[in-house]
Amino acid sequence: MTEIMLFLHVLGAVGMGFYVVLPIMIGKASKLAGVGQEGLAEGLSSANRIAQYFLIVQLLTGGYLMSKSDYAVAWMIIVTVLFLAIAALSGIMSKPLKRIIASIQEGQSATSHIKKTRVFSIIILLVYILILYFMKFTF
Repeated sequence: MTEIMLFLHVLGAVGMGFYVVLPIMIGKASKLAGVGQEGLAEGLSSANRIAQYFLIVQLLTGGYLMSKSDYAVAWMIIVTVLFLAIAALSGIMSKPLKRIIASIQEGQSATSHIKKTRVFSIIILLVYILILYFMKFTF
């Protein structure tokens, strides 16, 4: 059972890899025309939702794997806080993504919403890299 959970955990980590390319994709949004920005934002919003489902997989499999091994309490706290940071920030980021779509449909500029999304995506990327580091180097 542990091997199956580990496989699902790795699969979830691959699914969360979306957060690695998100800052690059958001950076391209400002160079597109209105309809292109809207389409990109819709796609990124859908991909963010899918990545959030992978976060649920990570929560369940990670919790199981932590219960089956002997990790330091400090490591478990750090990893859990980093996980919750990714979950919270990705949820918060969904609003500016939706605002990009709404702004373009209303004929307004979406630049401020794109900037907010880019900041959130960079922070999520940094936290994701940190969590990968702690997954590789447990204590």
